[in-house]
Amino acid sequence: MENRIRNPASRPLRGLLLLALLFLTVAGGMLSAAVLAADRYPSKPITIIVPYPPGGSNDVFARQIAKGLSDAMKTAVIVDNRAGASGNIGSAIVAKSTPDGYTLLATSSSMVTNAAILQNMPFDPVSGFAPVAMFAKGPFIVAVTESVKVNSPAELMAQIKANPGKLNYASSGSGSSNQFATELLKSMSGTDVVHVPYKGMGPAVTDLLGGQVQILIASGPSLLPQLRGGKIRAIGITSAKPHPIAPDLKPMAAAVPGYEFELWWGLLAPAGTPPEIVEQLNGEVNKVIKSAALKEYFLKEGAEVTPSTPSDFAATIAADVTRWRKLAKQQSITAD
Repeated sequence: MENRIRNPASRPLRGLLLLALLFLTVAGGMLSAAVLAADRYPSKPITIIVPYPPGGSNDVFARQIAKGLSDAMKTAVIVDNRAGASGNIGSAIVAKSTPDGYTLLATSSSMVTNAAILQNMPFDPVSGFAPVAMFAKGPFIVAVTESVKVNSPAELMAQIKANPGKLNYASSGSGSSNQFATELLKSMSGTDVVHVPYKGMGPAVTDLLGGQVQILIASGPSLLPQLRGGKIRAIGITSAKPHPIAPDLKPMAAAVPGYEFELWWGLLAPAGTPPEIVEQLNGEVNKVIKSAALKEYFLKEGAEVTPSTPSDFAATIAADVTRWRKLAKQQSITAD
């Protein structure tokens, strides 16, 4: 009789214990599966989104990195161009994607200069991503038209200071990296040069050749083919020290102490990507860019390979956002 009274009460308890045991078994299995999946990364193709059209530096550099990663990681690495809105469309796709290491962003320092001048961006350039690796940096070349009779950074700055507001500089558009580089030079030297924005680098170089503008700060690939003709002349370089892309050029810092402007290119993952996947990708990217063939390729495109850690790259992005927002406000730099 006593047993008959006890048994009905004990059945729910045994049921709860069985359910708890089943839950722990399933949860443990899921955790083991998740750990196993992470250990097997990558187990499917990786997509690198380039937020610009094919043919530009972001695209050609991403394709070199993708090929190297594909060979090293034994999986397909696909480059997907998602252009539009100054790179914001493709970048937002990555920022909002699943943080599992299978959707990455190949971008450049244009992302942080955009952040300095654009309101209501669909992602945060600092908190919206897990930086993986910077893979290259490259300076601009400072060039002048034939009629500007200077041959060094010191001579150019002396000419600018002697003619406030009388010289023009070209850029590929308002808010472009070219404008930021030139406005930084103006700010640090206390000089006045008039900005003439163009819709792209092609027309800016054309008018520099024709003498309609006197100064242009632009990438090596944009200027080097034209420098051989003699109608424009290279005066200096925007890196802090002489650079392999143009070793004979003096840094503008020789005339404006502390001046430095270099573009960077790198790989980002969505925020929340597991640290072990970020570290794995970082190691693979650093191995890829150390190859002699890739070093030579990047130099021809005006850049130098730059191995980095994820934390170093994150610090660069955060510092650049602060720096360029301050300059944009000070120099009234706005988007088109």
